[in-house]
Amino acid sequence: MKYRHLVSTGLLALTLCAVSATADAQQRVLRHDEAAPGRLDPSKVVDYASSVLAFNVYDTLVEAHPTRIVAPSLAESWTVAPDGKTYTFTLRSGVKFHGGGELTSEDVVFALERTLALNAGYARLFKGMTASASDPRTVTFSLPEPNAAFLATLVRLPVMQKSLTLKNVKPGTYGDKGDYGEAFLTMSDAGSGAYKIVEHNPQELSVLQRFDGYFGKFADKAPDVVRIRYGVEAATIRTLMARREFEATSQWIPSEIKKALAESEGMSMMAEQGSGYFIMPMNTRRPPTDDVNFRRAVALGIDYAALIDLVKITPAIPGAIPIAGMLPSGVLGHDKTLPVNRRDVAAAKAALAKSKYATDAPVLEVIWVGEVPLEEKIGLLVFQNLAEVGIKVNLTKVPWALLTQQATKAESTPNLIQRFVQAPYPDPDSLIAQSHSRSMGTTLKMDWYSDPEVDKMIEAANVVLDEAKRRELYSAVQRRLLDAVPDLYAFETLATFVKQNYVKAPMLDDVKAGVAAQGGNWLFRTFSVDK
Repeated sequence: MKYRHLVSTGLLALTLCAVSATADAQQRVLRHDEAAPGRLDPSKVVDYASSVLAFNVYDTLVEAHPTRIVAPSLAESWTVAPDGKTYTFTLRSGVKFHGGGELTSEDVVFALERTLALNAGYARLFKGMTASASDPRTVTFSLPEPNAAFLATLVRLPVMQKSLTLKNVKPGTYGDKGDYGEAFLTMSDAGSGAYKIVEHNPQELSVLQRFDGYFGKFADKAPDVVRIRYGVEAATIRTLMARREFEATSQWIPSEIKKALAESEGMSMMAEQGSGYFIMPMNTRRPPTDDVNFRRAVALGIDYAALIDLVKITPAIPGAIPIAGMLPSGVLGHDKTLPVNRRDVAAAKAALAKSKYATDAPVLEVIWVGEVPLEEKIGLLVFQNLAEVGIKVNLTKVPWALLTQQATKAESTPNLIQRFVQAPYPDPDSLIAQSHSRSMGTTLKMDWYSDPEVDKMIEAANVVLDEAKRRELYSAVQRRLLDAVPDLYAFETLATFVKQNYVKAPMLDDVKAGVAAQGGNWLFRTFSVDK
């Protein structure tokens, strides 16, 4: 039955893509796949697929930039008070929303208020902040303390149209704001971005259409329509690419399929580098990973060189490189002097012998994300490696949506989770802050590890504006966490994608042109489709 279901699913995807190809024949179309779900509500965005939607459908005050941290976007300029706690932005004039009407400072104030009220997505970045509008083009943010990462975090505050959102509220838990437009923004958009949503199912398909009222520039031959399919079988993607009925793959398809496609006539690779890694959080509040020596045994027992070899695409495209610490090479604070994880079976057995589970360890529950087939191979290697140390493993496939629910409570979070992580905004705080205890209960921090000293160091680094001092503090944070082993940083990723050669994607074709923001290199207005 399972095989029959997979076949029928693949045939359905092929049929739907063939129908869409006919319907879009008169337009430039970019067809792409992603791992489900594609969350559309701008205040709830966290993962890669949702970030791609947010960066294309909504605008932010500033945007990530390849040669400097941020550049103007909705804000054409800003000033900072001497105390570092007040930022005043002058908005670009004439910015139009998809739903009609122009951007004003009230929309920016509303975006902050709604994000804080829903307390989802990246709301933690803006806790304690307020915003006020002195006139239609001037908005002021007041921070509780100086924040070195503040401008960078603004790429995670999408601005939605206040009037359209409030027009579509339903009864809810937010007082006079009802549901704050949650039901509406889950399926529709209120943005001003380069593309607008014309069809959306978070588990199946998002269709985006070029917004000709956009204030910014489009590349020559930018796509008119973008179709993002979710959860398509890798074999189906391979077929669609071969038939030129798909323009680009996600990074999640198996390495062997990427390799085969990249070596096919008319296709090539593109990549992101320097801002992501593969991490294995260990639940420090659940046996047996509640014991530091057991966690050390796991860390010492894994063959990291074999993991890196496992994700290799071709000899010229490794897919991964060793990582020192928890900040990848393209992020401020990366410390080459930190130790790189290496396998030592004897040391792993010695650490296990020191743990309270030396003689009767519970089975280690290891989870791999179902939408990422590569993780199953990694999980099987982990299973084999730890068996040689004397640790029993139960390897389980879990859909990402279910894992996000499990991660809200320590008792339901698995012992060890495998996942790919990329900097959500262009500042080291975007990754380091995930180790702060305030991130617990989210997919950002599934280790449930709390250390007041780590919290203090992270907070101190966030208010220091001197770059050298920030580097010192980040190095100290990393050393302390590496000793406690709440997470395993397995390797730095080279996120790879396959595209048709008739597609140009400047921010992905040249890794030096990319930005350190998850999903931020998939700006469809910068793509060209010359089919």
